[in-house]
Amino acid sequence: MQNDMSRRLTAEFIGTFWLVFGGVGSAVFAATFPQYGIGFLGVSFAFGLTVLTMAYAVGHISGGHFNPAVTLGLWTAGRCANRHVIPYVIVQVAGAIVAAGALYVIASGRADWTVQSFASNGYGALSPGHYSMAACFLAELILTFIFLMIITGTTSKGAAVGFAGIPIGLALTLIHLISIPITNTSVNPARSTAPALFAGGEYLGQLWLFWAAPILGAMIAGVLARVLYEPTE
Repeated sequence: MQNDMSRRLTAEFIGTFWLVFGGVGSAVFAATFPQYGIGFLGVSFAFGLTVLTMAYAVGHISGGHFNPAVTLGLWTAGRCANRHVIPYVIVQVAGAIVAAGALYVIASGRADWTVQSFASNGYGALSPGHYSMAACFLAELILTFIFLMIITGTTSKGAAVGFAGIPIGLALTLIHLISIPITNTSVNPARSTAPALFAGGEYLGQLWLFWAAPILGAMIAGVLARVLYEPTE
């Protein structure tokens, strides 16, 4: 039992580390790089690819959550055991913070680099498109709701076996294409927490929204999944 939990937590740590290192890293290093910047489109694909690759690398060990909102949504849907919830959330946040720390050290190797937003999420003046708090909350809630519906649907009985990682990764890509201008895209409290710790100030003050909205959206999806899909166990 203990060995199984250790394997699960290690998988969640590595998966979340890669999501933040790859996704946030693409925004910090490559999004606006002179002449060769990958832009919003590239960052969107980077986040989707992190989930897609880790879904197949370690998803069979832990379920491939890499996101506290996903864990709580799946718990609400009856797809995550009670004993896994808190440990999963802790290691997800830890993996995200370690990834952001590594990014910070690497980025600091450039003489003229400044922290600025460090790819953090925000609303109002901190929103890339200066969207209101209410608009950002609604966007994060809806997008996380849809993300969890895709996750629960593609992993339900009757869905194509072995292919769930593809639509889940593509869904996260689409979510970023929609919402980078709105909130810089969270749908993941761990992803939001890690860069905010380094950006500090107002980004930390606004972090509450990027826990509350994704978790609420995910748990609403979890309730609906209990009705819509057949149980997996």
